[in-house]
Amino acid sequence: MQRRNFIATAAIGTAGLAASKVTANIDGNNKDFELKNNINHSVCRWCFDDIPWDNFLATLNKLGIKALDLTGPEDWPLMKKYGIHASMCWGAEISLVEGWNDPKNHEVLIKNYTEMIPKVAEAGYTNLICFSGNRNGMNDYVGLENCVAGLSEIMPLAEKHNVVIQMELFNQVNHPDYMCDSSLWGVELCRRLGSDNFKLLFDIYHMQIQEGDIIRTIKKYHQYFGHYHTAGVPGRNEIDETQELYYPAIMKAIIDTGYEGYVAQEFIATWDDKIEALKDAFLRCDV
Repeated sequence: MQRRNFIATAAIGTAGLAASKVTANIDGNNKDFELKNNINHSVCRWCFDDIPWDNFLATLNKLGIKALDLTGPEDWPLMKKYGIHASMCWGAEISLVEGWNDPKNHEVLIKNYTEMIPKVAEAGYTNLICFSGNRNGMNDYVGLENCVAGLSEIMPLAEKHNVVIQMELFNQVNHPDYMCDSSLWGVELCRRLGSDNFKLLFDIYHMQIQEGDIIRTIKKYHQYFGHYHTAGVPGRNEIDETQELYYPAIMKAIIDTGYEGYVAQEFIATWDDKIEALKDAFLRCDV
């Protein structure tokens, strides 16, 4: 499943045109780049997949960034070569729109996750993404019950292998009809499953658009959030002063909850130098 195919048409807009024109300084002039590492930094591969894979991994290595999000088994051997951890794995899902809320998907999903969970564990990783799927006219309560029924079939295996299944929250602007579009709906799913091996991937960009009140939500429900993604609002671009969120305060709130997982940058760079944009984002989050 190619995340770019789903996101590009809805979320990037004109930013996609800008991104096609940018360059990347893969030599990485890091003279002024030094991280405190109170936050475990990661980055989503798809946002920078126009940079040659070897070069991008080498650049992350030079920057001291130890993790990469949204990668599968085909990516892991080269990542291991560069000492880059897979902080959020994928490869078991069907698509963003075909998920656990529809029982017709359960047979395929149970098979896929049953095969992928041991692979993730064997590779030394922990997090594996999943999606609710679209409503397609389905009541949210029915969809919740369907998710519980399907996910319950794989949770014992996830617990056995110490793999955490993480359902991502999306907004309705970029992903119309997606069911897991509310922190409360996702938290209720976590409560009903009752397993420490099921969490929510709290995408700050999506939840700012969908419901706002980001810091209060993180403080109140942080025990259900197993991973975080970033991007600027509006536009899914840089997290600098061109957008409405103040990420240093958000990162401070995350640290204050005792969170020790990863925060992954998932923005579309518009700067002339993509790597400089990425470095700027890391520094802004490095509180």
